[in-house]
Amino acid sequence: MENIIFKAIVGSQSYGTNIATSDIDYKGVYMQKNDELITFHYKEQIDVSKDECYYETRRFLQLLQSANPTVLELLYSPADCIIEKKPVFDLIVAHRDKFLTKKCLHSFGGYAIAQIKKAKGLDKKMNWERERITRKTPLDFVYVYENGKTILIEKWLENNQLLQEFCGLVALDHFKDGYALYYDNTKNLGFKGIVVENSNHIRLSAIPKNMNALAIINFNKDGYSKHCKDYNQYQEWLDNRNTQRYIDTEEHNQKIDGKNLMHCRRLLDMAIEIATEKTIKVRRPNAKELLDIRQGKMSLETIIEKAEIDIERLDNLFENSDLPNDVDADFVNDLLLSMRHF
Repeated sequence: MENIIFKAIVGSQSYGTNIATSDIDYKGVYMQKNDELITFHYKEQIDVSKDECYYETRRFLQLLQSANPTVLELLYSPADCIIEKKPVFDLIVAHRDKFLTKKCLHSFGGYAIAQIKKAKGLDKKMNWERERITRKTPLDFVYVYENGKTILIEKWLENNQLLQEFCGLVALDHFKDGYALYYDNTKNLGFKGIVVENSNHIRLSAIPKNMNALAIINFNKDGYSKHCKDYNQYQEWLDNRNTQRYIDTEEHNQKIDGKNLMHCRRLLDMAIEIATEKTIKVRRPNAKELLDIRQGKMSLETIIEKAEIDIERLDNLFENSDLPNDVDADFVNDLLLSMRHF
């Protein structure tokens, strides 16, 4: 590709968190010729592949102004990750600290905060496999009222040595999802039972006159509907998830998206460093900790607990820092002109 002024290896290779199966990703900056800038030949970005992307200089500076983490990290690339760098790119590197602003609170910390909160919400779904959610039937949501307590119908039937197939139900007026339960000891009255296989509803039966009800039951229809919704969501999640990303944590019997949580931890650490040290450490000094997260050696609770402590600190750190609120627009414009005329 012509006119490249900077190219570097990015991602886990540059962070020091790569593993054997990690891809090698490249990002860079190119500078189009001046006459192309005022024609239809201008391209602000070129995606060579999913692993390789380049930004035109003007677009690159725009992204720097917005505190985009991906492009800011390029300015602090480890020396062993830089493949190509022209002298004109040094004009940006020489002023890289001017692109560190209070916007980094949201660009670095914001994503991490959102993902940590999401992880808390997804904890249930990611860890449903601990219980191996199975498809339940309406029978699992039917309860008998007995001696001031409610008993799951299956337990009640077992205690009384009865079979659900010979039960007959009649709906009770003014009693939502309430039924009178009768039992056919003769087994020839044609009662339909409480449920039938693969049914989503309980069954009603014709009951002979003068027959006494054996119990009053309630079908927790709302609970069953919620179970069906959760089960369907779980199946959809299983179908769509990237199974390689969800790993077991050692000794905690949890499923976590180790790669995503690792990046959340990294972004939080970088945000703190920007506020306190005014720099970006691309090659992570805590790479081992990050790899422990990725490889499931830390529990989700531990990860979230530490993240929440740092999230509470972030607002205060950025508020009390002397970082500028924004990048000076005139400075960026002059910088772009200097590069064009270099």
